[in-house]
Amino acid sequence: MSAQQPLAYDAFVELATADPAVVGLVLKGSRAHDGMATPHSDHDLYVVLADDAATGLTRFAGHRTAGLDLVIVSLTEFRAAGMPGFERYALARARIVLDRLDGGIARILADKARLGADEAFRDAGGRLDAYANSLYRSVKNHRDGQALAARLDAADSMRFLLELLFALDRRPRPYNKYLEWELDRHPLPGWDTGVLLRAVDRVSTTGDVSLQRNLFARVEAAARAAGHGGVLDAWGEDLALMRPR
Repeated sequence: MSAQQPLAYDAFVELATADPAVVGLVLKGSRAHDGMATPHSDHDLYVVLADDAATGLTRFAGHRTAGLDLVIVSLTEFRAAGMPGFERYALARARIVLDRLDGGIARILADKARLGADEAFRDAGGRLDAYANSLYRSVKNHRDGQALAARLDAADSMRFLLELLFALDRRPRPYNKYLEWELDRHPLPGWDTGVLLRAVDRVSTTGDVSLQRNLFARVEAAARAAGHGGVLDAWGEDLALMRPR
């Protein structure tokens, strides 16, 4: 076998499992989300090596084909992956294929799935301000007859809203592809999943100002209850434009 030859997932897992330098195998992406894999889905696999271990598997570093993508990292690098970063959600919902650390790989993944209290509070405050900013611009542009700008700002605001709501629950926001999957299995406390997704869809598509304001009223209450009143109060009189009429 070589890194240049097509390599099947099952064959690689067998090879890696037989190598004592490998302390963990972690599958992420569509094949780690029940019901999400398609005929086009590849296998995205983290290969976790003991720190300073010597292994011939490093020859597969960067291996990427239509069927198998490999990320080969040391245990120290794996602990840091996505902390913070784009990979965090993928690893938070990853599937363990091999754990030679008596649950150590599972504990690392659990840490990625749960934001620390200070981290979550800081992130939520930033996302709340960004959400308010885009919402304010959308409503103001609608008022001033700038229809396209209003819709674009409304769509932008939904990104920050979702990041805010997940941060309030101390969870990394899922990729758009997995948003419905995530909320179906792990709803956000206090939110009806269907109602929330329909609102996000409509606001993103139409920029519906009345819906944006009604949604903001719920967000404002949740944000204040979580201790973020100062972020909102900094908007001063501009809050009146965001609130329901």
